Amino acid sequence: MKKPDPWGNYHTHRHWMKEALKLAEIAANLGDVPVGAVIINRQGNILAEGYNSKEVNHDPTGHAEIIAIRQASQTLKSWHLEECTLYVTLEPCIMCAGAIIQSRLGLLVYGVDDLKSGSIRTALNLPDSVASNHHLSVLSGILEAECRQQLKKWFINKRQQKN
Repeated sequence: MKKPDPWGNYHTHRHWMKEALKLAEIAANLGDVPVGAVIINRQGNILAEGYNSKEVNHDPTGHAEIIAIRQASQTLKSWHLEECTLYVTLEPCIMCAGAIIQSRLGLLVYGVDDLKSGSIRTALNLPDSVASNHHLSVLSGILEAECRQQLKKWFINKRQQKN
């Protein structure tokens, strides 16, 4: 099986990250941290999408990536997602990084680093650790400014609501 090209078409990566940003906006409107995710197959078709829903569903596993991975696995009737690319607006946490590794995703594309709990390259590097049984191709920084701004705006609004 040929893995997705991590350096594929930049315009394609931007297109799918824009879709993930739209999903993140749904999460924000529902009171959740604005993170959105899209999974596509090698043919460029959407298999799954997700957005954070921890608050609305009272579910600590309600992360955009987890929802999208579950949906893609159900669509394909397989947990093997080697031929798929996951686009997500924020660097995945340790739970999501574990799910990404377990699902054998071919490529992860994310928008902005998470300095506090990013577990792909920033705070922790789970994919390259001895605990990982899967080599994960990663591309970061796609629409980074837009992803960062969306998160920043949400957190500013959240703090203002508390005061």
